[in-house]
This record gives sequence, structure tokens and C-alpha cells, in this order.
Amino acid sequence: MPLKLFITGHKGFETLLFHEIRQILREREAKITKRYGGVEVLGGIECAYRLCLYSRLSNRVFCELRQFKVEDEEQLYEAIHELDWSEHLAPDNSFAVSATLSRSNMDHTHYASLKVKDAIVDQFRERFNSRPSIEKQHPDIHIHLNIHRNQASLSLDLSGESLHRRGYRSEHSGAPLKEHLAASIIAYAGWTREVAKTHRFIDPMCGSGTFVIEAAMIAANIAPGLDRTYFGFSKWLQHDVSLWQACRQEAEKQIDHSLKPSIFGSDYDNRAIEISRANAARAGVEDLIQFTHQDISDLQIEEDHRPAVIICNPPYGERLQSEQGLASLYSDMGNSLRQFAPANVHIISANPDLLHRLRLKRVSKKAVKNGPIDCVLAGFEIELETAAGKPVEDTRPSKSGPGKIRDTERESVTPLINRLQKNSKHLRRWAKRNGVSCYRIYDADLPEFSFALDVYQSEISPSLYWYHMQEYQAPKTIDEDKAESRIELARQAVKQVFEIDDSLLYCKTRRRQRGRQQYQKQDNQGELFQIREGQASLLVNLSDYLDSGLFLDNRIIRQRVFESAREKSVLNLFCYTGSMGVQAALSGANLVINIDMSATYLNWARENHLINGLEDETRYQFLRADVLELLEKPKTYGIDRCFDLIFLDPPSFSNSSKMQQTLDLVRDHERLIEQSMRLLESDGLLLFSTNKKGFKLSDSLPSRYTIKDITRDTIPEDFKRRPGIHRCWEIRHSEKP
Repeated sequence: MPLKLFITGHKGFETLLFHEIRQILREREAKITKRYGGVEVLGGIECAYRLCLYSRLSNRVFCELRQFKVEDEEQLYEAIHELDWSEHLAPDNSFAVSATLSRSNMDHTHYASLKVKDAIVDQFRERFNSRPSIEKQHPDIHIHLNIHRNQASLSLDLSGESLHRRGYRSEHSGAPLKEHLAASIIAYAGWTREVAKTHRFIDPMCGSGTFVIEAAMIAANIAPGLDRTYFGFSKWLQHDVSLWQACRQEAEKQIDHSLKPSIFGSDYDNRAIEISRANAARAGVEDLIQFTHQDISDLQIEEDHRPAVIICNPPYGERLQSEQGLASLYSDMGNSLRQFAPANVHIISANPDLLHRLRLKRVSKKAVKNGPIDCVLAGFEIELETAAGKPVEDTRPSKSGPGKIRDTERESVTPLINRLQKNSKHLRRWAKRNGVSCYRIYDADLPEFSFALDVYQSEISPSLYWYHMQEYQAPKTIDEDKAESRIELARQAVKQVFEIDDSLLYCKTRRRQRGRQQYQKQDNQGELFQIREGQASLLVNLSDYLDSGLFLDNRIIRQRVFESAREKSVLNLFCYTGSMGVQAALSGANLVINIDMSATYLNWARENHLINGLEDETRYQFLRADVLELLEKPKTYGIDRCFDLIFLDPPSFSNSSKMQQTLDLVRDHERLIEQSMRLLESDGLLLFSTNKKGFKLSDSLPSRYTIKDITRDTIPEDFKRRPGIHRCWEIRHSEKP
């Protein structure tokens, strides 16, 4: 009777695990099925041995003993007690029990484990007047119980301990990746024994050497389980010792050092290099890897015209002295890696907001956990043209292809498709003539399709476009399911018209934000994309927040700031991500002070300045403060001068817990303008802007100041369908008679 095996790997790499298992068992009789969380195999005991021996991506191999329904501890005890445990272990053996429980009546893992242990021990006492002992570290038999929705699965863990423990890494530097995660990333990057014949492998921040050692073991065809001394089947009563030895001998014969791959590992830490060399020696691949002690900014490798596979795990923020040091590291890494073109690069990072600093063409991204840390595995391409500083075409294959629309839905969505095509044709020509790379294509033009669609062109890879779709919240009179199906239909139409897949389309729902909701993230991917506007490079985040970090309708206002700020002092109130400050600085402003209450947005603003080379901290300043409080007592915050140009674009409403008082623009705008004018030079200019729908300026203000409504002149072509998207005024001191 075949064994029912369940093999787990690192979450997110189940498909790669499935294909690896198919390759390992290709000459064995086995039924292999991909399941949620892993791969199921029906086969003989040799299949289990080969998986424990050869699988690089697995971490556990479970052999299921039985399934049963369990709703309380008595049912669990009886089900365990019914099994004949003498088929699996003897009274003088040791065992351990682990349990995982989810959405079940039983919700205490330790108690469930104790019940399993009691049932086994009681059976041995009844039958043999003796019992196996409990051993938590290296038990002879490891029993695992999983209960999900009151359905239990009882298994033997044939791996014993996680298969990522190869045996070669007795030392490490810092917090290294587990070996099976490293092997999964290597497989994801496409490195195989065949690829090793034509490509080189590089890890410029190798730490304890896990990536390069795993790559070398693949090149030498070394089975990852050969050096393990402990498995969960070694003392199992159904263990076939001779068959296991035959499997080991076969694996040893298949080791082949005839291939001389080009594998390179480097690190700035000399101690890390010593550890890497020692680990490589224990793995038997020290002669296949070239280790050097180099900083990433000075990285030099012997010239080789073969394409490169580059994989690395840069240090995380807590391992450096400052976030600024980490940002510089990413910039240095991008500059260094270009010398290895052509190359494909995969970086696992806990700081995805810094990936833009690589200035490399990103072609893939997936969420990955490194222990408890949320990371992103990002893939990049470096082509010879890219290394020379020329733009390259994006040739990525589509993951899911353009949107698919059913015939029954085509009639209802055809007007939207036609409108998207018409708008796109007109606006694409307009954008090209005017040097605009990010613009709005659609804004609820058709009432039945109520959403906005913006397009963002990558500055680094100009052939790459991202689409940002914001659904306006449907009225309460519209059925929720109908609204959901309508927006899904719109998504498919957008994908079809622009021939894009899901990786390039970011969708959000724009609801009325109340209280703390107005500051909350919608996602946590953290990735920033670099785009171009006029003279400025700017960063947008299309996934995490309702808005991208750049208000496209303010494009002309930012241009006005650029044209007005040369050799001026500029105060940027409620600065958001600092795009106005960047334009002022690039025009040659003498001083730019950016003020906002949000630390997140101020850091974003700093980053926007840094990527434009605006690093002079005396000229370009960032102040975290409550603007309402600062305007009342500017000297308390070190503001003891007047400014030539002030930009004031407050939120319509804010009751942030960090503020001393709430802000209601309709109620407070007159006070905000008055206090801002006190900080304005006698011949200075205040630009006041708001996107508050239906907003009207206080009637008393024109009697005190010279005010010009410039709204019509600041609405760009792509927003003329919504002329009320914002209001904007120039405000100056009135000339004294």
C-alpha cells in the first residue's frame, strides 16, 4: 500500500516545489498533486527517502497515518488510541508530538499535543507494561497533528527536523536566510546545473555564503541531504535500512565536480568571508567559489563576458547605523551591479521603499517572509544598453494577459472600451507634445463606470507604464454585489484596452475618509516607483495609500512654482511628499523649508529631494510640525523670517491625534491665510490651493489682500473633464495707498 506523503516548502514557492518533486521522482511510480500549502505524493517509501535526500526546496516531509473528525479532546484521544502504535515505534524508543490548530473547537496546541501523547503512552502501558520516553530535541519518532475546521490529520514527520538544516552551516554572520528559502530564490532566478555551464553566479553581499554554497551544490549535483545525520525515519519500525543506504550511495555517485562554474561571493565584512569559506568547505564546494573581501561600492570581479545571475540579501535597516546609510547602500549596489550586464538580478529586501535607488529595470516582484520579517523578492534586468545608460524596451511576457470579457458582458462594457480608447488616443498625443509622462486618462466619464484611471511612465524604463485605478464609492442605493461586478468588468476593460496584466494595474476604492482612516495604509508593499515631471524625478507609491504621492491635477501649479522660485526663499506648508519643494529647489531657490505633521511623508519628501541631488541640508530643510500650531507661534519652531513664496494646500479636514486641534478648511482657511501672510515678504506671493469640492473663499479676504483666481489656468488638459478638481489663488499684500 503506498504512503501518503505531504511535503511543505517556503510559502509562495509551492509551484517550484511541485516541479522539483516531479523531477526527483520522475523515474518512480508516484502520483504527485499540488495542494494548498504544499505537495501531496502517493508512492512507496523510496519516494520519501529520495525527497528527504534530494529536495532543496522542502522543509518537511510528512507521512499521513490517518484522517478523522475531532470536535473535542475525548474524540481526539480515542482516535489516537485506536491506531496500532507498535507498528511505528517500540517501548524503548523516544517520541515527540507537535500540533497545529486552526478554526476548530480545540484551540490549544499544547493541550492537543498532550492528549496525543497520553493516548500513545496509555496504549503501550496497557499492552507492554512499558512506555516510550519523550524527547523534544531529536526524538526517534516525531508525530504531528494538524486540525483544521475540526478535521484532523495525523502524520509522522519523516524529515525529523527541518530539511533546511543541511549540516554545512555551523557558523553564520548576522541573521542568514534558511537554506531552503535561499534554494527557492535560486530556483526562482533560474539557476540550474545546465545554466551554470553558460552563466556566472554572483552574490555581492554573501554574508555566511548561503546563496553561493547552494548555487555551487547545484552545479556539482550534490544532494542537500547527504551530510545530514538525523532524519525522522531512522528509528521508525518501517524503515528500510538497505534501501536507504542504496539511495545514499546513488546520490554520492552522482556528485560531479567536473563542471567548473563561475561562482563569486563578496562581503564588506572580513569575518563573514571567513565564515563563508568554512561553510563552503563543510559543504564540499570550497573549490567552486571565489570569495573576496570587498565593499559593494568598490566591487571588482575578473572580467567575464558570460551573462550573470545575481542574487543577494542586503542588510536590513537595523543592521546599519541609519536609514540614510541604507539608502546609500542601495544606490551603491545599483551602480556596482551595472558592470555585470547582461544580468538578471534578484534581491530579497525588507526595505522595498528603497528599491528605486537601484535605478534598475524591475521585471518581477513577490512578497516573501524571511522568518517574521515581511520582505519583497524583486527581479531586475540589466542589459548591455542599460549599462551604457540607454533606454531599453520592456519585453516582459504577460503573466495573465489582457482582460477577458464574457460575450454576455460585452455589450454593457463596449461604451467604456470606446471611451478609454478615445481618451487614450487624444491624451497620448497631447502628453508627447508637452513632455508629460504621468496623466489621467479617465475620470468617471460614464456614470455607470465611476472610477479614475491614471497612467505613470517609469523614468528608469521608459517603455514601462503603470496604471492606477481608483474606484469612487458607489451610492448606498446601488447593490454592493452589482457595484463589485461593475468595477471588475471595468478592470478587465482597462487590461484589454492597454494590453496589460495584473502586475501593472493597481486598484483602490476611494471612500469618504473619516478620522484616522485618512492616514491609514490600504496595503503594505512599500515599493516606490520613479517617474519624471518636468525637471524633477519623483517617487510614487501605487499600492499602499489611496493617493499615489503626486497630485497630477497640480502639475501646472508645480510648474508655476518652478518658474517663480529662482533665488527665492520658499515655505512649503502641508508639504505632503515634497514635490512642490523639489520643483522650487530645482529652479534655484535659495531656501526651501518643507513642513508636514507626518513623519512618513517627510521621509518621502526627503527621498524625493535626494534622488534629485538636493542634499544641502542648509538650503533644503524638513520640519515635522503641526502647521496650525506653527503658524500661530512660528518662532517656537525656529521660523523667524519672512519668505518670498509660500505654498499653502491644506487638507479639507483633519483630526489627527498628533494635532493640537482639528482642521476644518471651510472654517479655518481665513485664519490660515492671514497667518501665512504674516510670514510673506511685502512683495512676496502666496499660492493657496484646495481640492475641497464647492469651496468658496471668504468674502472678507479680498478687502485686505490682492487676490487673483488662477483656477482655470491651472487645470491641465487631462483634467478638463473635471474643472472643479481644485481651486487655486495667487494672494499678495495690497499696495498701500
